[in-house]
Amino acid sequence: MSSSSYLSQPTVFVGCGFAGKYPMGGGNFSVPLQYLLGLKQLGRRGIWLEVIPETKDPLDDAARVRTFVRRMKKYDLEYCLLLQPISFQHKNPEEHDLSSMKIFGMDRLRLREEAQHGILLNLSYSIKAPLLTLFERRLLCSLDPTEVVFWMSRMEMGQSFHHEFWSVGLSMESMSPMIPKSIVPWKSFFPLVDTTFLKAQPKPLFTTRPRFTTIGQWYWDGAIEIEGAYMDFSKQAAFAPYLSLPKKVPEAIFELAINLNPDDLERTRLRKLGWHVVSPHRLMPTPRRYYDYLTGSLAEFTAVKLESKMQSGWLSDRAAAYLALGRPVITEPTGAEKFLPAETRQSGLFFVRTLEEAVEAAREVLLDWPRLAKAARTTAIDYFDASKTLQKML
Repeated sequence: MSSSSYLSQPTVFVGCGFAGKYPMGGGNFSVPLQYLLGLKQLGRRGIWLEVIPETKDPLDDAARVRTFVRRMKKYDLEYCLLLQPISFQHKNPEEHDLSSMKIFGMDRLRLREEAQHGILLNLSYSIKAPLLTLFERRLLCSLDPTEVVFWMSRMEMGQSFHHEFWSVGLSMESMSPMIPKSIVPWKSFFPLVDTTFLKAQPKPLFTTRPRFTTIGQWYWDGAIEIEGAYMDFSKQAAFAPYLSLPKKVPEAIFELAINLNPDDLERTRLRKLGWHVVSPHRLMPTPRRYYDYLTGSLAEFTAVKLESKMQSGWLSDRAAAYLALGRPVITEPTGAEKFLPAETRQSGLFFVRTLEEAVEAAREVLLDWPRLAKAARTTAIDYFDASKTLQKML
């Protein structure tokens, strides 16, 4: 693409509010990173727009800013980092006022000028009014289909300020009637992964047994009312049917990278059942170490609770990264399976509903890994490639 063509296109801002404030979450940081890397592949100018809420600890705030800026330089990304004062958070917690924020990476005037003719991809409704309204074209990109649809029916979740609504829920029009009908028209997209940045990797060399892994939060602090009841949609609840899996497939290690306090009794319970429990903060505090952790896995095994029950068609950005690295994925059906190759040997994805199916899938991965790894990589390129999806959205 010529430089004149590059400059004539609107600048794309990727809005985020969940990476900078959580510097130990390498996987969190990876999500918007894939958008920015995909924009580079398209020859489009992208700017990472991040809002970090100030805390009562100025030293901690300064450390978060330094970490964020250092990562921007590492990946050669343009950025605009905004630090929201704690005093403004108390007065107007659901507003982002540019004039009240400390700014890093570009000055306020330049941000206003760029936004005037720019496009905002607002991940998880991270950027809020009045800052939000500076952008000429505004796309809400929902990474949590069911929760966003639920809360939009009860409160402002960006429905009043965006021109388009995009969701990683591939089945937004046919979600369970247990959830309120959506009040906005959704377009669907697959989670993004830059398949030129994350490439297929050789089979890991294991010192003992091959590892199936996943990463996440064990507990859930959400509160979604379904048919008059508040159900437990945590990973803890989702994994309950599969807790005997490690003992059913003793030739493999099943590992959970989950945040549990050292004295949490769940650690002891899970280990007695044969699960390895490790700390994601210790093992993958940076994007690079997050990708190294995925690369060191034979495959992902995970369970899904909320999106599986609501059949939103959700798939995780983490699954996209596993696939791009040539790692098969075993998960539960959410409706997304309808949009992928029907045969597992063609997709590298297993959608399981029972413990017995999970055992069978794990054993098939152990027996036929090379073919499934190749299929996983092909699926990442064909369905999850960031530049292809961004081309459609933009």
